Amino acid sequence: MTTGPVLLAAFLGGFAWWSVGLAAAQDAAAGAAVFKSQCGICHSVQPGRNMVGPSLFGVVGRHAGTVPGFHYSAANKGSGLTWDAATLDPYLSNPSTVVPHTIMTYAGLKDVQKRADLIAYLSTLH
Repeated sequence: MTTGPVLLAAFLGGFAWWSVGLAAAQDAAAGAAVFKSQCGICHSVQPGRNMVGPSLFGVVGRHAGTVPGFHYSAANKGSGLTWDAATLDPYLSNPSTVVPHTIMTYAGLKDVQKRADLIAYLSTLH
């Protein structure tokens, strides 16, 4: 496993998250709408309800690749990531850059504000 690019991505993502915080407030309600339009087709927010993707209930603070009953790629399981704002921001922007060989087929959410709102929403799911 190559940790250098992952750590760099996490650092840069943390900086981006910090920068977004200065530019605009995060809106969890707006993030719920982003989730519905961008994520809800593959992911559930109900505990234990895996779909094409794993349940995202409790994702913030969780180690990557650990939802029971979901088949993850070896890349995701071995990433060593813990999902927080610093890792989610770059991952949601371009998943395959943060976790090369991930099986998540999503091009990424390029809008910085929408990512910030989505992360705020995901942070409420516990």
